[in-house]
Amino acid sequence: MKKRGFGVGKWNGPGGKQDKEDVDILHTAQRECQEEVGVKPLDLQNRGSIFFVFPHQPSWSNHCHIFSSSSWEGEICESEEMKPEWFDIENIPWKSMWDDDHLWLPEVIKGNSVHWTFWFDEEGKVAKSEPKLEEGEISTI
Repeated sequence: MKKRGFGVGKWNGPGGKQDKEDVDILHTAQRECQEEVGVKPLDLQNRGSIFFVFPHQPSWSNHCHIFSSSSWEGEICESEEMKPEWFDIENIPWKSMWDDDHLWLPEVIKGNSVHWTFWFDEEGKVAKSEPKLEEGEISTI
């Protein structure tokens, strides 16, 4: 559960902005996991990226790189930023998460990559979404 800042009160994965000291985006992902939930992912897999657009509040718009990991060092723990909790896949609390999560997170859980853009309205609901297709893919939406 996000405890402060953007997205407070929602279940969300660790993440944040790249620091000057970060060698690359993988290092950023590892550092953010360590800071927010106490673990260092060992086998980060790039699962794509998502653009989040907030037309009513442009400073909230961001580009998010998505990673998954099946192994890590350390013990999961609460931080000032995040209160982590494990959920069985069939009990993911979609209603307490960002409105777009149910559209892309199941694909990441299956091991697939995602490339989306989501536009949000003033209530934080998805107003429009558009999959960003890889070259050669055909849209079925």
